[in-house]
Amino acid sequence: MITSPSYYDQIGGAPVVRDVVEQFYERVLGDDDLKPYFTGIDMPRLKRHMVMLLCSVLGGPEPYEGRDLGEAHAGMGITSEHYDKVGEHLFAVLQAGGVGEDILRDVGLVLGKVKSSIVAEPTETAG
Repeated sequence: MITSPSYYDQIGGAPVVRDVVEQFYERVLGDDDLKPYFTGIDMPRLKRHMVMLLCSVLGGPEPYEGRDLGEAHAGMGITSEHYDKVGEHLFAVLQAGGVGEDILRDVGLVLGKVKSSIVAEPTETAG
């Protein structure tokens, strides 16, 4: 049985994923709406986790062993608008790197599935 290469292999493996993550955080940290979320964050550590997570999403050989996404983002007050903006930055970097539509679609599905774990629910105000 012939199996097709994983998305991870199709895009070029770990070196390409690391490059995507570097470009992604350059864009995110250059975005005035998103930059405040990263104040005081250990960026080298965060980038390593993002590389592992993206490798896992793309079917790479290493499973993601970082913290649960909900736990990692708890208390950050991430809005739906800002979550979507982060996704747009990721898509822009992937598209610039020549990633195919099938991969973008699947990454989008994953982003949709985990959004509710990361976005802070708006608190109801009594009125």
